[in-house]
Amino acid sequence: MSSKFTNKWTDTGKRSIRSIIRSKTPLKQKIELSVRRVETQVQYLDGALNRLADRDKSIFAKVVDAYSNREIQRANVFANELAELRRMASFMMNAKLALERVVLRLRTVTQLGDAVVTLAPATKVLQSVSKGVGGILPNAEQELGEVGMMLNEIMVEAGQTTGVSPDFDLAGEDARKIMEEAAMVAEERMKEKFPELPALRASEETAGEYEYTQY
Repeated sequence: MSSKFTNKWTDTGKRSIRSIIRSKTPLKQKIELSVRRVETQVQYLDGALNRLADRDKSIFAKVVDAYSNREIQRANVFANELAELRRMASFMMNAKLALERVVLRLRTVTQLGDAVVTLAPATKVLQSVSKGVGGILPNAEQELGEVGMMLNEIMVEAGQTTGVSPDFDLAGEDARKIMEEAAMVAEERMKEKFPELPALRASEETAGEYEYTQY
């Protein structure tokens, strides 16, 4: 690592929060700020998932109650609402786990200084998650968008200093693997966090019977 890069990486001093986002702020401080901001969004998603889980329990109880009373049409209405809620929860779980993996990568950068190679896929994951949560959590979309811009700035600065350019093809493949890994773990977490959804029979003649399917 060149002395020029080392100075940019570790230069310290008392600075305001506003000054941290400026281009001349040491790279390590910028990444540490990015980590904190992404962790805040992870906590936000976790809170939203807990609220969805509470809502899920309430709707699930209504499905069971309606079916027990042979109110098949009402039970199906609640079941459809529950299925939609779980689709949203599954997406949010994916987003949360993907962001957790971004945090792990950012922490690796603070230890190794391998900014260009490591940040490129992390930035792509942030972009993907940011676009996905836009229709559900607009505040999260804005925050993640700002963090992504900061990471892009860090990559440019680090690349100019070290002479290393990001391999965007490789970064795209790494980002895809991160999202796939998050999706696999999310599927297991959903099974643990949410009970099986009863698939209701269409006819009242079969009332009293349950078929259970995964959400």
